Amino acid sequence: MGVDMGELRGTHVPVLLERCLELLAPALDRPQATHVDFTLGLGGHAEAVLERFPQAVLIGLDRDTEALAHSRHRLARFADRTHLIHAVYHELPDVLADLGLPNFHSGLFDLGVSSLQLDEPDRGFAYARDAPLDMRMDQSRGITAEEVVNEYQPGELVRILREYGEEKFATRIVSAIVRERGRDRITSSARLADLVRDAIPAAARRTGGNPAKRTFQALRIEVNGELASVEAAVPAALDLLAPKGRLVVMSYQSLEDRIVKRAIAARTRSTGPIDLPVELPGTGPTLRSLTRGSEPPSEAEVAENPRAASVKLRAVERIDESQASGAARERPRMSATHGGLGRLRPRRQQEGEGT
Repeated sequence: MGVDMGELRGTHVPVLLERCLELLAPALDRPQATHVDFTLGLGGHAEAVLERFPQAVLIGLDRDTEALAHSRHRLARFADRTHLIHAVYHELPDVLADLGLPNFHSGLFDLGVSSLQLDEPDRGFAYARDAPLDMRMDQSRGITAEEVVNEYQPGELVRILREYGEEKFATRIVSAIVRERGRDRITSSARLADLVRDAIPAAARRTGGNPAKRTFQALRIEVNGELASVEAAVPAALDLLAPKGRLVVMSYQSLEDRIVKRAIAARTRSTGPIDLPVELPGTGPTLRSLTRGSEPPSEAEVAENPRAASVKLRAVERIDESQASGAARERPRMSATHGGLGRLRPRRQQEGEGT
């Protein structure tokens, strides 16, 4: 349930706040709506929900005990409507069971690293500042980035940098790390950032921002098991979303967004035979997309909050199956230009194609 961290730190400008509230409002307007903030952080989105929807009850999850302490202080005036819980977002089924709740009505994922973790140098997330190589979102447990850098086998480090950082110079960077750790243990984020910069060809260093960005992203994902957690959490959340409930997910890098996209796509299309003129009971979609693919931030949003620049927002509503179930439903008729061949199979979209 969090700890007393002494003086509270960090600043926070909630990303796409008004858009999130607009999308979630129909679900939050119902009496005693349960809203789950899967990534509570410093509580900016949660505070806005509690202020604007006075009947809503908040379940706020975060693995970061310092973030929970900050949010508990910030949301103290709403204590009678909040449950702030030290948990990773894939643990939602257990959290709801402990609270005696069968489902939830509104939910928000704001994935990735939080403002608190980025802004405080001692957490070790920022490649532009010197700090111990930690990178744990939950500093009470788990391996550190220092352990990964110094103790993983070279082949495993290459795989992590390629898969989680999409780093094309992974082999060169790992060779530099192995040489350096053979002389002395790498314990500093600044030292690691220097190694990465020196390992990358000079021409590649001139574009794409800080050359250590992809390596630090990959290590952070490995330390915190982020992708595995997202892969478990999003489907679980969709399964526990109440009829007419709404879920918004904001991702900041392509690996996360790809997982979210797949989980949503699997539930927004029929599972029945495509050649039947009717939708069989129980085979129709269970979700309705509220966005056309992924929504980017507006120029005004990025100008106000530069950390929103890479965000991709997706939102869905759970279809009320009690209204959609029953007798088989006729599918939409196809145009005569299809030559009477029935419903056409959609072209398989390649991974990463479109939004």
